[in-house]
Amino acid sequence: MTIASFELNSSLKGHVVIVTANGHSKKQDLNIEIEKPTLIFHAPPPLPLVPASVVTLCLPGWHQQNESASLAEVNSSVSVPSVDGKWYKKFFAFAGLGFLVSVAYMDPGNWATDLAGGAAFGYTLLSVVMISNFTAIFLQYLALKLGVVANRDLAQACRDAYPNWVVYSLWIVMEIAIAATDLAEVIGTAVAMNLLFGIPLWAGVLITAMDTLFILMFGTKSFRSLEVIVFLLSLLIAGIFAYELAVVKPDWLKVAVGLVPRVEIVTHPDLLFNAIGILGATIMPHSLYLHSSIIQTRAYPRTKRGQEMALRYGSWDSCISLMLAYVVNMSILILAAAAFHFGPKANTNVATISQAYKLLSPALGKEAARILFGVALLACGQNSTIIGTLAGQVVMEGFLQLHLKPWVRRLLTRSIAIIPAALVAALGGDTAAGRLLVLSQVILSFTLVFAVVPLIQFTSSRAKMGSFVNGWPTCIVATFIGIILSGLNIYLVVESIHFH
Repeated sequence: MTIASFELNSSLKGHVVIVTANGHSKKQDLNIEIEKPTLIFHAPPPLPLVPASVVTLCLPGWHQQNESASLAEVNSSVSVPSVDGKWYKKFFAFAGLGFLVSVAYMDPGNWATDLAGGAAFGYTLLSVVMISNFTAIFLQYLALKLGVVANRDLAQACRDAYPNWVVYSLWIVMEIAIAATDLAEVIGTAVAMNLLFGIPLWAGVLITAMDTLFILMFGTKSFRSLEVIVFLLSLLIAGIFAYELAVVKPDWLKVAVGLVPRVEIVTHPDLLFNAIGILGATIMPHSLYLHSSIIQTRAYPRTKRGQEMALRYGSWDSCISLMLAYVVNMSILILAAAAFHFGPKANTNVATISQAYKLLSPALGKEAARILFGVALLACGQNSTIIGTLAGQVVMEGFLQLHLKPWVRRLLTRSIAIIPAALVAALGGDTAAGRLLVLSQVILSFTLVFAVVPLIQFTSSRAKMGSFVNGWPTCIVATFIGIILSGLNIYLVVESIHFH
């Protein structure tokens, strides 16, 4: 590009100074005739054109404009039809994000709590799984809305709104939550390798360090391919459990009765303890941070109409995906109840995931039970590994503005999880690893409130959300959920400490 600056004087001669984009100038004389002096005119460089899809609405409630895009390497990387486009094309453009989020709701930690609840209490806790899932859908919608309207993820919002000591404290808590999640993934994947290949648990734990190569291979540069991988693994998990349910043949009338909440869940200490465990394992704090970020991978117009479109189709995608996660969680509990609580060889004390498949052997056959259970567990572990990496990246970049490559981030988090898991698996074996898995869910329960409270606060602020602020009904429901979750999770932590 050449930028010209013209300078004419009152004589019959003039000159033009040509300034190129690299800063060099060249003066050229001109022989022209003019009747009177011409005003000096400097042509400024043209302003860069900004695509409509990245125009951002800045709301007054935020202290400063967001300094960097969330997951910048994939932000606005997936094209979206125009606001007036066909509805099914818009739906397809937003489809896939919900499956990334839903992975957190069917990870190995969920398996442990669902298996224990179904084996011990039959179908009684199905209502808790249902309530937990609808609570998760509600909270994920708030996270989605924050990302769309504020154009920043939950971690970036916390950094803008809170003083440094709060920001760093929240960052530490979320890193602990992600490490606890990764701990469950390590143990779950190691158990799957043990079932499928006979690899000792401690060796399986060490091998899980190599799944960093999975992230290296696919990375986050092609976000659509990542969504397809997670979607296919999720379908595999759902398909396996559907087959197992068909073979085990539960009493569907009892299943329907279990969906009705009972007072004894609150009054019976053991039922309440297991119910809180299911609740804590179902609603994952890091998934709220993740959802507020990955919705921004869509290149929808950052205008009010564009935001309305993103909210509508993003919430549809989220609801459908989380309902799939609900079906998987419900299937695990139904399967446990049918095979372990009501089965011919009833065992209400299923201590570990690795022992659970043995009780499915009468219905499925020993080899089929082992393989199907192992494949589903391995798929869950790999799915959760991908999501854990993305969530860790969002948390670190949002809170600290520290950018690391995905594989470096994966290696750091996995190193923290591998050390205690390998030691416990080597010294305590299968039973100790199972207890460590339960402990990881207790840690997650404790950290949940540190994600839910800021999320409710931000989305209930008109200054931060504008016309998209939570209405009074939403505020009341959100506040109620926040209080209940805080109280129940504190109870879970206290009772767990007392029990152990």
